[in-house]
Amino acid sequence: MDDQNKNLILATALSFLVILVWFVLFPPPEPPAPVDPETAGTLTPETSTATVPSAPAGTNQAVPADPVTREETLSEAPRVPVETDRLSGSISLLGGRIDDLSLKDYRETQDEDAKIVTMLSPVGGANAYYALYGWAAGSGVDPAAVPGPNTLWDLSGGDTLSVGAPVTLTWDNGAGLTFTRTVEIDEDYMFTITQAVANTGDSPVNMAPYGILARHGEPADLMNFFILHEGAVAMADGELAEIDWSDMPDFEYSEREGARAEVVQVQQNGWIGFTDHFWMSTLIPAPGSAFKSVAKYDERRDIYQTEVVLPVQTVAPGTTVSSTSELFAGAKEWETIRNYQTAGVDRFIDSIDWGWFFFLTKPIFWLLHYLNQIIGNMGWAIIGLTLIIKAVLFPLAYKSYVSMAKMKELQPQMEKLKEEAGDDRQKMQQGMMELYKKEKVNPAAGCLPILLQIPIFFSLYKVIFVTIELRHAPFFGPFRDLSAPDPTSLLNLFGLLPIEGPETGSIMALVFIGILPLLLGISMWMQQKLNPAPTDPTQQMIFAWMPWVFMFMLGGFASGLVVYWIANNTITFTQQYIIMRSQGYKPDVFGNIKTSFQRKSKSDAE
Repeated sequence: MDDQNKNLILATALSFLVILVWFVLFPPPEPPAPVDPETAGTLTPETSTATVPSAPAGTNQAVPADPVTREETLSEAPRVPVETDRLSGSISLLGGRIDDLSLKDYRETQDEDAKIVTMLSPVGGANAYYALYGWAAGSGVDPAAVPGPNTLWDLSGGDTLSVGAPVTLTWDNGAGLTFTRTVEIDEDYMFTITQAVANTGDSPVNMAPYGILARHGEPADLMNFFILHEGAVAMADGELAEIDWSDMPDFEYSEREGARAEVVQVQQNGWIGFTDHFWMSTLIPAPGSAFKSVAKYDERRDIYQTEVVLPVQTVAPGTTVSSTSELFAGAKEWETIRNYQTAGVDRFIDSIDWGWFFFLTKPIFWLLHYLNQIIGNMGWAIIGLTLIIKAVLFPLAYKSYVSMAKMKELQPQMEKLKEEAGDDRQKMQQGMMELYKKEKVNPAAGCLPILLQIPIFFSLYKVIFVTIELRHAPFFGPFRDLSAPDPTSLLNLFGLLPIEGPETGSIMALVFIGILPLLLGISMWMQQKLNPAPTDPTQQMIFAWMPWVFMFMLGGFASGLVVYWIANNTITFTQQYIIMRSQGYKPDVFGNIKTSFQRKSKSDAE
């Protein structure tokens, strides 16, 4: 077997071995163990007796039996408009729910008339998704004395929520308690909610401020793809927990929570919410706050819910207490989320699903992000990233290609050893080891660059698939979305005709392959031709088919990833050709191509 081919097979095997060992030694972190709220360190015992109301019932089906339009649902209660440069929507005075929110900067598709992305939706329509705030009644307090999910609030300050223009809602329970809720919003996606209660009665009352995020049923656009986490995401004192939608119905039933629930007691810093592919909503208590973090599933009503319940506060007669927390509801933009983390949201950047190879995905995305800012085109940024990665790995690549060139020079001596050893494999191995030692050649040196390339490839795939910055990112011509597969094919003359190519994953897409996968196959094939084909017929067949198998395998991948792979193959070919020539070995690329065609013609004739 040709030594480079041996190295390729060995490197592939070693790569999967390294990944397996990594997963064994560094498994994904287990979610923090639930703590009984009654015995929690910094929370008062009253926390366990404060009853958080359930989210309001509504239509749980993705498509209601009797469809109700969004406009009809929004008109069922008085509303306060929300309007910023990036968001539009409204707050319902029924429950003070933040339940109508759309993202102005993002559209559902790339069509010019496509709708902007809907983030939150009201109860009563399809896929209800909203935030609720309130006070949970403590011991000795009638739950009817505190505002609930269906309390009708009064608008007492402001008429439209916008940047620098908060709105204030009030509700008087008629029994000596006046509740006030002030909502502010910044220029991006962060709401600040300040809840206050004034006691004008004669007796102290105990209650706990809370926040709820509720979703009726699973998301309609749920991807269920292993590389992406969708569902609940939480941070609790530095421990990240990711809970898939499918795992929440498997929680143990909690009598206290009235549903299947997982409860975690956070002592200082944390947050909890729901994450989709590109969008996220998160409840964020003030930094340094202790709180009860709850993820639950109400199987009776098919409602998924996350909660933040802060410690019970005693409101003495003639006093006012308040509590401030934040709500993130928007796109998972790296720079925006990083800025919120800098402002005090603990490890908020980890809400993006970086995966187990986070030590590679984070710096790769950071570099890609800044290259895109400099260049202004994500496709060229990916090519620039490839050049930088190859430059970093160049010292290893240089040693590898020098070793491969020396191995080629030793080929006649190795053939002579084979003739002398005959069937004596031990003698053959000893002779080869002595030859390698004498000539100072490391036969395994060619494996390392390939070995390092595997996790880099996986990490870049993760970055391209998960991050919103690649969503609808154009390259040139027909390549308008680098997070989507190549849209070109022979049917549209590789993008020259203004018609769509075959549907991704279909038989037609395999038959009429796009231009990028085709270039990928050609670049792999050319790289193979730097060395003569192996003499063994089986190996010849395997290596002859490998570029074209990869071409069809990667044809359905994100086009940004295929761009990276083409650039990587081209740079690798150039590096290897120049370095091997500098060491005295002259790769006969065209001769190897000619020989491969001659062998194929001979094989067909036989």
